[in-house]
Amino acid sequence: MANPEILIISILRALTEVAMLTLLGQGLLAVLAGNRRTTNPVYQLFLVVTRPVLRIIRFITPRMIVDKHLPFVAFFLLFWLWIMLALLKRYFCTLGGLAC
Repeated sequence: MANPEILIISILRALTEVAMLTLLGQGLLAVLAGNRRTTNPVYQLFLVVTRPVLRIIRFITPRMIVDKHLPFVAFFLLFWLWIMLALLKRYFCTLGGLAC
């Protein structure tokens, strides 16, 4: 491949999308399942997938943000990361004269 930067950005963007959709699914399932969500195996799978993202977000955010609000902040930051990666990919595509 002539442009490994585009490949790396595409992989990072896909991982960001997976994390965002998993956070969204976890929130939707929490609303639908209510208090029984802790015994739901799909919810447990969502917890396993989102745990690294939430740990990173907890590390970079100030302590004044309550842990209850951390998934909302994570989704917001991941959304902006996704937008920034799209702009970066577009930049590298136009720089290389590619139609991505």
